[in-house]
Amino acid sequence: MGHIKEEHDCVMGPQVQPFKGAFAGYVAMKVQDFGHFDDPLVLFGGVHSNCHALLALKDAIAGRDAICTGDIVGFCGQPNETTDLFSAEDYWSIAGSCERQLADGSEDCGSGFEDGSACSILARAWWPFLLKTATPDVVTWLHNLPEIGLFMHQGRRYAVLHGGATSNSRFIWPTTDEADFRHEISALEARVGVVDGIVAGHAGIAFQRVIDGRQWINAGAVGMPPHDGRPQTRYAVLDGGEVTFERLSYDVEAAVAAMKAAGLVQGYEIALETGVWPSEDVLPDALKR
Repeated sequence: MGHIKEEHDCVMGPQVQPFKGAFAGYVAMKVQDFGHFDDPLVLFGGVHSNCHALLALKDAIAGRDAICTGDIVGFCGQPNETTDLFSAEDYWSIAGSCERQLADGSEDCGSGFEDGSACSILARAWWPFLLKTATPDVVTWLHNLPEIGLFMHQGRRYAVLHGGATSNSRFIWPTTDEADFRHEISALEARVGVVDGIVAGHAGIAFQRVIDGRQWINAGAVGMPPHDGRPQTRYAVLDGGEVTFERLSYDVEAAVAAMKAAGLVQGYEIALETGVWPSEDVLPDALKR
């Protein structure tokens, strides 16, 4: 970390620059140590190929260290440009369900949607676009991302997951039963040892729960709003053992234009503008509008 940041833009096109920064030459591992951090640390996830949101995050956090919970690529229209910007900024990340499935060349996005659900039907449009558009360099880079990250922050030990420890596509919500959190924490600690906190993503809704003294932080998504009727997305800042959730405004019109140019007009482009997801079928009843 600590490299000089370069100026980038979300210029549309299939090209992606050679990768720089923390991941260059990295050999794929299941678990990676991200190191020690003493300053306030930015946590985020769910970029979902929304290059304009990532560009706004870059400007908002002004060079601070940042860790991503995966799904760098996904629903939106600029996977290569997004990955290029991400790599150039030296952000740490684990593999999300989209990264792992793309790296494996799977015909399914692997996001845990039930067969026949609205989300699975929508994925039949955006997932083939991602498979077709991602360059070989991008796929190789994503293949090298670890499944779990570990880091120390101000004397506390954290693990980074995508969904859960038992499955990277498991949806863990703020309303999930405490017993399920305990099960996931137990499975994680059996693998990496005792932690003070867990940073996760996948669900797309930022929240914090404290289970038996351990923080479970979902950092939210910067590339898709949290189904609250507003276009602003979310990221988190960890400092002094406390987490705060920040709203992120970005050039929504440009992101929507990129999706339309890519032919991705099945509903997620409307979600960027309205802040309402095209389907609620993944949500527990308590979180439906």
